[in-house]
Amino acid sequence: MPGTADPQFRQDVLAGLSAPIPAVPARWLYDLRGSELFDEITRLPSYYPTETETALLKQIMPELATAIPRGTAVVEFGAGSATKTPLLLEAIAPAAYVPVDISGDYLGSSADMLRERFPDLAIYPVAADFARPFELPGEVLDPPKLGFFPGSTIGNFVPRTATDLLRHFRDLLGTGSLLLIGMDRVKPIERLLAAYDEPEGVTASFNLNLLERINRELDGDIPVDAFRHEARWNDMLSRIEMHLVATSDVEFTVSGKPFAFKAGESIHTENSHKYPRRGARLLLLAGGWTPVAEWEDPAGDFSIVLAQAQPNRFAP
Repeated sequence: MPGTADPQFRQDVLAGLSAPIPAVPARWLYDLRGSELFDEITRLPSYYPTETETALLKQIMPELATAIPRGTAVVEFGAGSATKTPLLLEAIAPAAYVPVDISGDYLGSSADMLRERFPDLAIYPVAADFARPFELPGEVLDPPKLGFFPGSTIGNFVPRTATDLLRHFRDLLGTGSLLLIGMDRVKPIERLLAAYDEPEGVTASFNLNLLERINRELDGDIPVDAFRHEARWNDMLSRIEMHLVATSDVEFTVSGKPFAFKAGESIHTENSHKYPRRGARLLLLAGGWTPVAEWEDPAGDFSIVLAQAQPNRFAP
């Protein structure tokens, strides 16, 4: 309902649609329906990141179990359906698990499923935008902490914002904490485009759902069928971009504010940056995390890095 819409959602949409290059932050793709659609995307044959990362996690868990201190609290950023989480929880037997996700409804259902599977594990869900300041539950302030950030979600952020996000994680988790992060690698353009614009059309539905959400929550009258999903590879910026492209001239209102798009103009909704090995390490270092171990799948498509928030050094 318009009256109950998140004020930040309204602010971001109105500002984004008015911008010289129209864009809406990707986090607003993940309402309950968007989260369900993304979970469906991760099971598609062409969407390689999930299967590749899951297989790699299974392979490295024995090594991780020896590297992570006992009694650690796991904080997962953007937990979603937490499909990879049981692998980690089973391997390291943490003291507590804190899933953080912007979709409160989806977060609650996934937390309930984990409680059934791990009845002795303390689980403290936090409904929050992990890219903005939030507080950890008091029960996990003292134990050592492991941040878990799988799925190459870091790739959704431009490098400047990704650096700020990693620094935010460092401040939240504290010096000495660990971060386990998945990062997608650069690969042939054909494979990248196939993963983000698959023939099943689920990614298109996921992208277009943003317009449905705007109509529903922000009193919009966007003709959704006047837009189409498009995935683009931006080689200069090393990223896949998702756009909603107007198929004809279109006018609409959102929260009473009028907008007009000409045919071919687009709303930029998401990025997925792809990092080469050294680029990934440099990004982590810039964000205050020192890589201590790194693993990749046999094809070199995907990497998982374990990094530590080491004390700031007085000098090089």
